Amino acid sequence: MHEGCRAGGGGRMECSWKTVLLLVCASLGVQYTAIQTLRDSLPGPCQRAYHCRSRYHRDSRWAALCDDNWMPIELPQKHILLFATTRSGSSFTGQLLNQHPGIFYVFEPLYHVQQAFTNSSSRLRRTLDRRALLGAYRDLLLNLYTCDLHFMENYIRPEPQDHITSSFFRRSSSRALCSPPVCLEGVVAAISDSPDEIWCPKKCGALNLTLASTSCMSRGHIAIKTVRIPEVGDLRTLMEDPRLDLKIIHLVRDPRAILASRIMAFSDQFRAWKIWNATGRQPRYVDLSQITSTCKDMAASAKTGLQRPPWLRGRYMLVRYEDLALNPNARATEIYRFVGIEMEDRVRMWIVKNTNSNVSAPSEWNYKYSTTRDSRATVESWRLRLSFDIVRTIQNLCSDTLALLGYKQVHSAAELRNLSQSLVEHRTFQPVT
Repeated sequence: MHEGCRAGGGGRMECSWKTVLLLVCASLGVQYTAIQTLRDSLPGPCQRAYHCRSRYHRDSRWAALCDDNWMPIELPQKHILLFATTRSGSSFTGQLLNQHPGIFYVFEPLYHVQQAFTNSSSRLRRTLDRRALLGAYRDLLLNLYTCDLHFMENYIRPEPQDHITSSFFRRSSSRALCSPPVCLEGVVAAISDSPDEIWCPKKCGALNLTLASTSCMSRGHIAIKTVRIPEVGDLRTLMEDPRLDLKIIHLVRDPRAILASRIMAFSDQFRAWKIWNATGRQPRYVDLSQITSTCKDMAASAKTGLQRPPWLRGRYMLVRYEDLALNPNARATEIYRFVGIEMEDRVRMWIVKNTNSNVSAPSEWNYKYSTTRDSRATVESWRLRLSFDIVRTIQNLCSDTLALLGYKQVHSAAELRNLSQSLVEHRTFQPVT
């Protein structure tokens, strides 16, 4: 019998109303999407039992609804989402947050959701639409922001045993997942200088998700990087969730640079583009949507943010990768000021070390998630790699996006190769207030 209940007359069990609500919540296993529908009709505790574990600085009434054995514990005070697209400089930008000792940083956790949906049966895939996938993304984000890393077990394959997994995507990109208490005390837990995706599992062993949740709760803040949500509007329900203090850092980059980087990093997927770039002849089977969809989503998100809707005010910041690469210390300071966290010396030291390298080692060039680079020299180096024919095509397809974000067009091959004239206009994008 639950300790909040007692035996009543006629063999009935009598429970306090608080206990009944908690038991109902537990039996229903209410998830985020269901909460959106039910929260107007159900009292607070049914919006998941972790209400009784969080601080509730916005509404102290929640503390009175918790049983005595549910002791309040600290959950992250700041929730940060680095919202980007593939090959936009998000790995580098994410490390600016990862280096802070008070931030629990997770690199691309939505990868596991996407893989689970992709690997499902063909019949199931046909029944899944964009809305279902986005709902699963939001569910996972909500649970991660409340430090429930066990929720990832719904998607990690092979399925974790006893909350332990060796399949956590890019674990080495998170200091917190390679440091005590997650990693053995005797292991020196510092992000490796070499671009090696497996150094952390080799030194720390399989990941214990229970210890990872404990580490999350001890850090004070949590930041997540994702390139898998198309538009910032898809995050509105999370932004309006009263349980979160969520802020979005929207990272954008010149679409021409994004394509150049994708051709190098994903040569199989972008083989047609690679042939076009090398021969000057456009293959009939080239998939133009590989860049037009990026331009569309990036522009739509930027327009939404810059229009300053009430649900984004004080919670949205647009950052161009080019501005960050050219002046990393100043831009990083602005990012930390926006999220409301003091930037520590460790972050500044990482910036100095990782933005002044000539990246001469071949392994660095071949490692697609490397964050070590001479940022000033590489910010427009794509102009030496893409043919003018491809650049002209992208400019025709993405002209509105280029204009919105402040990227100049070129009109000749000579102008394209002339690096003395920057194609990045001077623009100031103030955080939405």
